[in-house]
Amino acid sequence: MAEHFQPREDVAMRAGYHSPQVDVEVRLNTNESPFSPPQAFLDALAAEVGRVKWNRYPDRAALDLRVKIAALHGVLPEQVFVANGSNEVLQTLTLTYAGPGRSVAVFEPTYAMHSQIARIAGSEVVEGARAADLSLDRAEVRRVLAESSPAITYVCSPNNPTGLIETEETVREVLSLVPGLLVVDEAYAQFAPWSALSLVSEDLPLVVTRTFSKTWSMAAARLGYLVGPSWVVAEMEKVVLPYHLDSLKQAAGTLALDFVEEMEHRVAELVEERGRLVAQLVDLPVEVWPSSANFVLFRPIERDGDAVWQDLLDQSVLVRNCSSWPGLDGCLRITIGTTEEDDRFLVALRKALS
Repeated sequence: MAEHFQPREDVAMRAGYHSPQVDVEVRLNTNESPFSPPQAFLDALAAEVGRVKWNRYPDRAALDLRVKIAALHGVLPEQVFVANGSNEVLQTLTLTYAGPGRSVAVFEPTYAMHSQIARIAGSEVVEGARAADLSLDRAEVRRVLAESSPAITYVCSPNNPTGLIETEETVREVLSLVPGLLVVDEAYAQFAPWSALSLVSEDLPLVVTRTFSKTWSMAAARLGYLVGPSWVVAEMEKVVLPYHLDSLKQAAGTLALDFVEEMEHRVAELVEERGRLVAQLVDLPVEVWPSSANFVLFRPIERDGDAVWQDLLDQSVLVRNCSSWPGLDGCLRITIGTTEEDDRFLVALRKALS
């Protein structure tokens, strides 16, 4: 029997990106919204299914959706790029501006897909370290940018998995230093007090990425977008596969933007619940990081994080084990759920800590 044809050596050595999907009663590990979209949105989308011309390709430019997103953020449709989740946005951006012979800068610990996508695209990944408190170390940023001259520099704000947000002053400083593009990943921006979208300009090499998965309660749809200079979007459109965004997904995103007020209400509920949860955590033997996202990073002080994670799982509560991430030994991350889910987590955590 002939041997199987082998993949690229660098691909064969990688494990890929995985988040445990197990059958539990309380799942708080993937930063999804615990709330469903408004019923009126679901009804409108159901009606839209009957109007889709299934025998025809979708609008390749996704113009209606881009127009609605542009109006939401006060930019031009030509400054908006949409794709299948923010990960495909990042992949297209990487294929356009990075790849073989170019480097991508990340500052660990941060969202793992930034480096994963870069490496799969053949880019060199240059890793800088965050400060001891997990904030972005500006001196380290200056060192990395000066030594490696990356084509793309990532700043995740609020950062995943720490929940820490970068200030406008920090983003402006990094932007003044980058030799290529600065990508501010804002998957959780609606939970935070400010957004780098206010800095986007045709004259600056800055792009901001967003997703519908979290605040819009549409993780199942896999829809994300980028806002940046029109010249960046134009180059990305040369690279992305034709008709990559199906008609129903375009309709879902367009309809969702009719329910901004409802989205903001859900976000406000989660921010309030985040405050309640953090107030409970700080009274326990755990180290807690401040969060501007819909999750909270914490580290058990008196017990091993892996053991606590397993104890929670044994009680049918699933959180994210971040212990293997750079600089996060013993750390766990909980997604903000409903009050009932979070109370169930707190009961299980107290038992695990004892």
